[in-house]
Amino acid sequence: MKITKTAKLKITSHSKIFDDTVEIYNKALSFYISVCEKEYGVMEQFKHSKEKLNYIEALTHLTAKNKNIKYDFDRDFYKFPSYLRRTAIMEALGVCDSHFSRLANWQLKKDTRLSKGKKFFEKAPTLNFEPKSFPTLYKDNMWEKLEEGKAKIKVFKNSDWVWIDIDYSIKNLKSGQNYRFDRHKEYNPMLVKKGKKYFLHIAYQSNIKLNSTPLHKQRVCGVDLGLTNSAVCSIVDYNGTVLDRLFINQSKEKDQLKHKLNKLAKAKRKSGILNEKPNYWRKINGLQKFITQDTADKIVEFAVKNSADVIIFEYLGKMRLPKGLFGSKRLRAKLQYWAKIKIQHIVEQKAHSVSIRYSRVLARGTSMYAYDGSGLVERSKRKDIATFQSKNRNDKNKTYHADLSASYNIASRYFTRAILKPLSETKRLQVEAKVPLLADRASHTLSSLIKLREVC
Repeated sequence: MKITKTAKLKITSHSKIFDDTVEIYNKALSFYISVCEKEYGVMEQFKHSKEKLNYIEALTHLTAKNKNIKYDFDRDFYKFPSYLRRTAIMEALGVCDSHFSRLANWQLKKDTRLSKGKKFFEKAPTLNFEPKSFPTLYKDNMWEKLEEGKAKIKVFKNSDWVWIDIDYSIKNLKSGQNYRFDRHKEYNPMLVKKGKKYFLHIAYQSNIKLNSTPLHKQRVCGVDLGLTNSAVCSIVDYNGTVLDRLFINQSKEKDQLKHKLNKLAKAKRKSGILNEKPNYWRKINGLQKFITQDTADKIVEFAVKNSADVIIFEYLGKMRLPKGLFGSKRLRAKLQYWAKIKIQHIVEQKAHSVSIRYSRVLARGTSMYAYDGSGLVERSKRKDIATFQSKNRNDKNKTYHADLSASYNIASRYFTRAILKPLSETKRLQVEAKVPLLADRASHTLSSLIKLREVC
């Protein structure tokens, strides 16, 4: 499995000197978009992008063997680096391919509507001849690495292309004292402007071999992204044995986040403009980023510690906010949803980097049903405490942590699905007859897995 990561390295030695380079690259890109748009009908006969590249280059670039050009690129772009020219051509081809594909879809949609006698008001897509893009600095032609943090790059300066020395930060290349990309292949950097500063975006790719542990030997880490706790994790094996548990919470940061959201809602009530105080959003986003990153780190650390083979999450799907939420409560619910999506995304990347697999299961019913098979649970006002129904009338109802119960169910659903999926229809119906709860996927619990293992 190939995993690509991008390191964003700040250039510390220069700033405005790169403006001309980015500007002339975008002009060259606009030139080639115009050429590709005019020649697109001819290029439809070519199957490969390299053939299209050679065709466009032959039409625009003057050489000793190619003197009959249709569009003179070199007249306005003197001494333009060859690799950068080809980059602009390939990007222009991509822009035109996307435009004509959207145009064809629009035409098909229009014809379908009109054929049914319906009106069609949607406007045709237009081609953007002046997109904003950034140049890729190809090795030897425009980029020469001297050592970590120092390099030579070719830029457009004083109406000429010249080499200059630059310094860049290597902070993002390290994790503590360790180099993050020892076993990665380094690709050519891209010169990117953010605000008033310039960065080198360098892609690193590695081939990761994910673990291939047989199902009956696997341990999985079930993760429930809760309401009060950031996450609750449980290690469960193939037989349904719970081996370890972990509660993850950032109480201090969540209290600060709640305070900032209340202040933001108060400012909005006074002014009616949500972005009047951008400083609030800067602090809110900073706290949110810390909570998501810290939670993801602890989940993966817990999985590695317990030699888990797979990390299991719920499939969250589209956001559906509870009714009756207004102001800061509604905003807090939105932020919590996006935090859960971000946590899953970060965990997936980090887990794959350490050869741990990632999976998701049906979310419906994981918190609704008790892990012990006693049925539906009742949530307390605190939401994280659930009351399980007693199987015996004379016994008292049991109280348990709702998110912990949900994490058991999430982990067990992975095994239940893996066991049932390869079975034939006849065999599966026989198993469901012995364990009736398996007929409804939304009611699968840890108890269901234990009973399934008894009959299989």
